Amino acid sequence: MANNPLNTAVLDRAIIFAVKAHSGTERRGKGYPYVVHPLEAVAIVATMTNDQELLAAAALHDTVEDTDVTVEQIRAEFGDRVAALVAAESDEVPADIPEEDTWHARKQASIDRIANAGRDAKMVALGDKLSNMRAIARDYAVQGDALWDLFHVKDSKAHEWRFRALAEALKELEGTFAYQEFVKLIDQVFA
Repeated sequence: MANNPLNTAVLDRAIIFAVKAHSGTERRGKGYPYVVHPLEAVAIVATMTNDQELLAAAALHDTVEDTDVTVEQIRAEFGDRVAALVAAESDEVPADIPEEDTWHARKQASIDRIANAGRDAKMVALGDKLSNMRAIARDYAVQGDALWDLFHVKDSKAHEWRFRALAEALKELEGTFAYQEFVKLIDQVFA
């Protein structure tokens, strides 16, 4: 019996789209290309599902929030489901107000969106949030509390609130290795 090859056409197109959208940008203060983060999110989501549209959404999750790409462009290229998943992961940052002034409200809105989202959107969110938490844990191990000075909001308690609230919002996924790693890293960083 021959193995049926996995159809990765949607994911392949999404990765190429994400590479182009994030081209020339650096992950803030990391010294490596931004696209490394969405690709890590894809790898994390792949531990929970092989659904190509969910993996594509993980690859694209920051394109609307961090580049000139619109949800409409995602919809035209990848369809309604992928566009909805990407939109669910995108914070709206008002252009005329400093980020730190809207941070808490934006993060609360994001937590609420995730808490009320379906399992698919939660998997994409967990891919993103675990990738972020891994980076924070690595940086915290080297820099300690000086790490928080790199953020718009410098209070570690605010970040702890956010990540613990995200863990609660994502609790539906507690049976996955990704969720268990997420909680372990939160506890490690904010011990």
